[in-house]
Amino acid sequence: MILSAEVECIIYDAQSLKEKRSVLKRVKTRIQNEFNVAVSELDYQDLWQRTCIGLVTIASDKVIAEQTIQRTLSFIDSFPELERTETVLEWL
Repeated sequence: MILSAEVECIIYDAQSLKEKRSVLKRVKTRIQNEFNVAVSELDYQDLWQRTCIGLVTIASDKVIAEQTIQRTLSFIDSFPELERTETVLEWL
C-alpha cells in the first residue's frame, strides 16, 4: 500500500528564503531519519512564509502506512516554527 500526504504549512518566523530553507532542511532530515518516509517540498518554493511538503510511505498493510503518516504528521506539529494548515491524504 502506498500512502501520500500533501502538507501545507506556514513558517511565521521566516524573514527570508534562507531562513525558510534552514527550517525545512531540519524538518525534512529529521523526518527521513525518524520515520523512513520520503519527503520533499512540492510547492511555494519562492514564498518565504509558506510551504507544501509531500510525504510518501510504502507498507504491506494499510494500517501500518496510516500509522506511519499519522506519526509523521504529529512530529511535524511538534515543531514550533511550523503551523500545519491543510493536509490531504491519498492512497495510490
